[in-house]
Amino acid sequence: MKSRPLPVVAATLTNACGTGSDAVRMSLQEGYTALRPFDLEWSSPMSTWIGRVPDLESVRIPTGLAAPDSRNNRLAYLCLDQDDFRKDVSSAVARHGSDRIGLFIGTTTSGILDTELAYRAWVGRTPTTSSRPALQRDVHNMHATTSFVRRHLGLRGPAQTVSTACSSSAKVFASAWRFIQAGLCDAAVVGGVDSLALSTLAGFRALNLVSSGPCRPFDLLRDGISIGEAAGFALLDPGADGPISLLSCGESSDAWHMSSPHPQGAGAVLAMRMALTAAGLGPSEVGYVNLHGTASRANDLAEDRAITTVFGTKTPVSSTKGFTGHTLGAAGITEAIITSMSLACQWIPGTVNCDAVDPELGAALVRKARSQTFTAAMSNSFGFGGTNCSLLFGLTR
Repeated sequence: MKSRPLPVVAATLTNACGTGSDAVRMSLQEGYTALRPFDLEWSSPMSTWIGRVPDLESVRIPTGLAAPDSRNNRLAYLCLDQDDFRKDVSSAVARHGSDRIGLFIGTTTSGILDTELAYRAWVGRTPTTSSRPALQRDVHNMHATTSFVRRHLGLRGPAQTVSTACSSSAKVFASAWRFIQAGLCDAAVVGGVDSLALSTLAGFRALNLVSSGPCRPFDLLRDGISIGEAAGFALLDPGADGPISLLSCGESSDAWHMSSPHPQGAGAVLAMRMALTAAGLGPSEVGYVNLHGTASRANDLAEDRAITTVFGTKTPVSSTKGFTGHTLGAAGITEAIITSMSLACQWIPGTVNCDAVDPELGAALVRKARSQTFTAAMSNSFGFGGTNCSLLFGLTR
């Protein structure tokens, strides 16, 4: 059964490329990376590059919001304040009522950094009750940022946090779609927020997945990821108009390995084909695919095999992680919005830092941004544990 398009009425995006969608788009169109050498004062030095949001440390959440301060909440607040997004949500509230708008947020870090720093400060002290770090559960738990965004936007409809590794904020689109179809809400805000944290930086380094320089998706000499942070939100409203519509979602699970993808990309193939089938489109009708494209050797190879299985070797593809870094739980929303803006502006972003394409890879990689006429585009997000999500967007007819 063909799915009914769901208009994307508004969107906002903030990451290392800049604050707000215009700044991000300019970085992508001009082809300069926002990755920088590791410079976090609250972490021991690491030989890597990161995608840090500029001046996030100076952002302050207004006291009137009565919200706990955390890096994740600050990042969400900074993003929500861009692109007139809060104004667009207020208009949706006026149309539907605050209790009829759902909220679906993807994250993997939530406010864990604050817990990490509190415990680090505690190390070496006498472990008495009085000296234990004062921790707030509403900062650390996975629903913390969702609760903050819900209060900030004045929403009272269903609220859900999705944490499925790097597919988290892609899967929120599918969750919102199901809630709207089931009549549980009339519109939905979807998003993702992940901030830099000690656990992710040290964890990926322990897995030997972190590059010593800027990540190089699909490059012959790629050697790992660059971790970044980002926030992004979109408003989905079947009762309003938008230039771009979500045509369908495809979800699957590799059931293969906890941290490695299926070598032939079997789960990714299934997710992409499910999205195509639900939208009633053939592979030749998709003009661009935004790759998950992490720049790890195994992931790029597996995704390339999946892409060529579904689309062949002529459909244009690119990875934007060389601009933003891998923003983990916010990667899905980041690349979904980039895919949508590419479709709306009729251009394809390039694959920065890729100097020589790995000859083992057969997909039609776009290395430099270019104009292109197309009516549908796909965004891929594939996470640890083989959790896959493909989102298909199209021009609103």
